[in-house]
Amino acid sequence: MSVLRDLVEGIKGGSIEVIDLTAPLAESTPILMLPEPFGNTVPFTLQEISRYDDRGPGWYWNNISTGEHTGTHFDAPVHWVTARDGEDVSQVAPSKLLAPAVVLDFAAQAAADPDFLLEIEHVKAWEAEHGPLPDGGWLLYRTGWDVRAHDQAEFLNANETGPHTPGVSVECARYLAEQTPIVGLGVETVGTDAGTAHSFDPAFPCHSFLLGAGKYGLTQLRNLDRLPVTGAVVVAPPLPIAGGSGSPVRVLALVER
Repeated sequence: MSVLRDLVEGIKGGSIEVIDLTAPLAESTPILMLPEPFGNTVPFTLQEISRYDDRGPGWYWNNISTGEHTGTHFDAPVHWVTARDGEDVSQVAPSKLLAPAVVLDFAAQAAADPDFLLEIEHVKAWEAEHGPLPDGGWLLYRTGWDVRAHDQAEFLNANETGPHTPGVSVECARYLAEQTPIVGLGVETVGTDAGTAHSFDPAFPCHSFLLGAGKYGLTQLRNLDRLPVTGAVVVAPPLPIAGGSGSPVRVLALVER
């Protein structure tokens, strides 16, 4: 049998499980909220065109309104000023949208400290136990934050000092961008950076370094607890929006059972 036929048969037979890592896209989906004077994205909305009625007796359809960076979404390099001449979302090579993935699980640490930051030593300790990060693959950073996705306020976890969500330190973001072979970083939070990253130097280092290096981001993932530490393959095809800085995406993981 061919490799592709084996893959299809494995999915049909259950030896390969397909796990959805995507949060449903609805009006209640949490969105990033920037302070004035910065512009903000619009929430997702669904506007009915017709539903088996006088507007269209045999069909149901809707208009949608959303931002590129709403819900589970893909960050293209051009999203950030450090890659202002980089790829837009339509220019990402299709071969990069299907890649191996590893999971670094720091949910316990994030539960104890919502401002927990991934550091270089955490990554190196993980590699010492599990092997090198995958060449051309995703680093999926599990913090358990997806359990908060049902509520905007709980998900952003903001107080008078701003949002408090786990992320990656400045030094680790630079390390992942410049010294590892990963294609990108996937997280469960509203963006790839920590909630307090506006105060870092540089601000928002995951965006600055990773996108600046031509790498990608995946955000608002869920079900990372169902993935093995190594061995999963992630399929993450965004909409090919010409000139777009990102896109909502349905992220799937293939896992051998």
